[in-house]
Amino acid sequence: MGARLRIAFQGEIGAYSEEAVLGLFPGAEVVPRPSFEKVFEAVESGEVDHGVVPIENSLHGSVHANYDLLREHELHITAELHLRIRHHLLAVEGVSLTDIRHVHSHPQALGQCRDFLKAHLPEAALVPAYDTAGAAKDIAAEQSATTAAIASASAAREYGLSVLASGIESNPNNYTRFLALSRDAETPPGHPADAETKTSVLYVPGHNIPGVLFKSLAVFALRDIDLFKIESRPLVGTPGKYIFYLDLAGSTGDETVANAIGHLEEIAAFVKVLGSYPAARIT
Repeated sequence: MGARLRIAFQGEIGAYSEEAVLGLFPGAEVVPRPSFEKVFEAVESGEVDHGVVPIENSLHGSVHANYDLLREHELHITAELHLRIRHHLLAVEGVSLTDIRHVHSHPQALGQCRDFLKAHLPEAALVPAYDTAGAAKDIAAEQSATTAAIASASAAREYGLSVLASGIESNPNNYTRFLALSRDAETPPGHPADAETKTSVLYVPGHNIPGVLFKSLAVFALRDIDLFKIESRPLVGTPGKYIFYLDLAGSTGDETVANAIGHLEEIAAFVKVLGSYPAARIT
């Protein structure tokens, strides 16, 4: 048997990102890191085999920091996963819902549980934390009788906390899309070779070309290539200019996709293919 894969993620043990790691790489050794940038650096340096980061949530939109890091680092997207997010209200043993005066969690988790908090804890102070599992770890260490955390069921088990309420997210269609990052472009083991393929690309439109945004999207439309997503971000250091991220159907190994990207390179100032990988189903 070979050595277990080492996979970096942002957060503490019990984070939703850890669940995503084990969904993408069953049996892997999980390697927590304090920030998304540290995850990218760990993969790029060879300290770990892969990294897993969130890129968008179905309720709260994109994780913009990771779009920027994809531009800055020379890594490949090799797989994706849509993880159903189920939030739980956690507290130390013996604490009841009526005792709670403060609720700690990541700002997105607090927002995703707004309806529950308004209905059941309208007077509680909402305290942002850098990570859901980190919030659970902190309240377990403090043993506070008036503080709760919003985190996963695995965080409750990891830190010995009681679950005061389960499934407290406002919308059950709460999914986070995670990306697997690698130094090379090879799809990780365990992903079906015959799955539909998705390709992610970033590009900077060419300057002084009238209608360049329309023309850059037309290179795909003219070849009947579906675009799943387009995201724009300010181009750092160039006010008024933008960089665009596209998710599209197909692989760079497909002639039509390769031709479309080649056409894009003719009218764009910069093009970077982030990866071709199996498209994940939402279940």
